[in-house]
Amino acid sequence: MNYFILTYAIYLLVSISLTVWVAKVLFNNGRIFLVDIFHGNAPLADSVNRLLLVGFYLINIGYISLALKESGSITDARVVVEVLSYKLGCIILILGGMHFINLTIFFKLRNRAQQVKQ
Repeated sequence: MNYFILTYAIYLLVSISLTVWVAKVLFNNGRIFLVDIFHGNAPLADSVNRLLLVGFYLINIGYISLALKESGSITDARVVVEVLSYKLGCIILILGGMHFINLTIFFKLRNRAQQVKQ
């Protein structure tokens, strides 16, 4: 059995699935913040939300592609699990970090928009 192909296939399937799931959550739940930030201008908020989504996909799928290569030998199922846990753990940390960066940006923009309203 070719453990490299198995490792790559599982890695790509799980990491891209996680990226799509997180992107959908951010996209759907971030809209309300953006509408508030842009003072009810829903078309502008939706446009910015889509642009953020594209950037999110580009950054994460770019990193997933760069991290695909494995230079060590994958000789058995134990090594498959170890390599996957490391690679997927990195992806999960990056997705979590990007989530908190998005939240921070949204809250700062929202606070700024609230100050302008007053």
